[in-house]
Amino acid sequence: MKNEILLVCKKISKNFGSTCALKEADLEIPCGDIRGLIGENGSGKSTLSSIISGVQMADSGEMWIKGEVHHPRSMLEAQKHKISMIVQETGTIPGITVAANIFIGQEKMFSSRGILRIRKMMDAARRALENIGVTDIAPDCPIDALNFENRKIVEIARAMAGDPDLLIVDETTTALSQRGRQILYNIMEKMADDGKSVLFISHDMEELMQVCRSITVLRDGVMVKNLCQEEMEIERIKTLMVGRELSGNYYRADYDSSHKGKVVLSGRHVTCGDILENFDFDLHGGEILGIGGLTDSGMHDVGRAAFGASKLLTGEIRAGNKLIKNASDAIAAKIGYVPKNRDTESVILDDSILNNIVLPALKILSNKSYISPVKESDLAKEGVDALSIKCREATQDVRDLSGGNRQKVAVAKWIMNGTEIFIMDCPTRGIDISVKAYLYQLIYRLKTEGKSIMMISEEMTELIGMCDRILIVKDGRLSHEFERSETLSENDIIQYMI
Repeated sequence: MKNEILLVCKKISKNFGSTCALKEADLEIPCGDIRGLIGENGSGKSTLSSIISGVQMADSGEMWIKGEVHHPRSMLEAQKHKISMIVQETGTIPGITVAANIFIGQEKMFSSRGILRIRKMMDAARRALENIGVTDIAPDCPIDALNFENRKIVEIARAMAGDPDLLIVDETTTALSQRGRQILYNIMEKMADDGKSVLFISHDMEELMQVCRSITVLRDGVMVKNLCQEEMEIERIKTLMVGRELSGNYYRADYDSSHKGKVVLSGRHVTCGDILENFDFDLHGGEILGIGGLTDSGMHDVGRAAFGASKLLTGEIRAGNKLIKNASDAIAAKIGYVPKNRDTESVILDDSILNNIVLPALKILSNKSYISPVKESDLAKEGVDALSIKCREATQDVRDLSGGNRQKVAVAKWIMNGTEIFIMDCPTRGIDISVKAYLYQLIYRLKTEGKSIMMISEEMTELIGMCDRILIVKDGRLSHEFERSETLSENDIIQYMI
């Protein structure tokens, strides 16, 4: 069984206008494999997975699943062929229950004489959650009452409810804490051991090396190389991805943690959100301050509080002598915020790059009640050029951009507003290695220009590599503080997180 080929893709091509997303791509996945699929943003990974899962159709090429021709016209049709996919961003339907989300499109399973048997659906949803090791999410709970991670876990339960032979995981782990990741890793291992297969898309090299049994590298829509487990080396994969040698050290090379000394943003006795309690911090001019911890430790609440986006139960946030009570106060104090959930909070997907970039700067651009379209266009073009955003034109919708370029838009809008204090929550989440390197260089350049950066991250290597100081949050409180050091390691930090 494990030596049999489960999926064959032959000469798959897909164009979007003049852009070639896939060019005669070939892929074979045997039974019992966990196949990593890696490439830079825009390399064709998500396009290929969406074709296999029925989200869209190829322009040309052939596919077979277990030897049978496979050309799904919808995700439901793909599910009939035992293929399920979990996507990176939110895939749940708001306004309905957990159970309704798990069995969306399959309501006939629970209908009798045209009447939906709700209790029967709830029982089945409970079993679906239990089957992936989850007992703390109620089937009758409104999906909107769950946090982002638990909604992703519901999506995992939905994908597994159909007992798939092939599970496609598209950048899902970036939205999960260690608990959620472990649930997914356990599912993947069991599927492979049972002779089923997983197509696993991730930008995290260490994660790919840890969970995958083979890797396929895509570059510019073309399959470059298949690597078996013995051939999987990080530096080799990086070179295959970008087509050139890429230095493994793309963090800061210095260990100088000095700064201007003046506190530009501070929090005292800050209590907000579900867990953050009595938290203090100081951010200095020209400093990169790291905030780390487990996903649900309260560290993300620090960023929201610092930008005035969360109502404080106790305490205060000050930028110099100015009290920050809301986001308007923060923007007036030259504070910019890049949230963790890029596509739902950081950019407006269905609006243009131009409108996204100029939005925070409308007061700067306006002359009384008039805003010059020429000035808007010039500012947007300057932002596109300054951050090397890959696009056809500034009037293009943000939705059409790759994840890395969307993130560049999210940063560009604050830079073009003259921001002095940047709050960046998971700034490199879900972007490829070359854009990560670019953003690290940008963040360091901002520091050297005297700007201040609060970097909130779930990646310890990122915090160690970039920050002057690191505050570790555990159970809503400050657990420990680290200074930048050449000898600082993940092992030093993790004991204060768990």
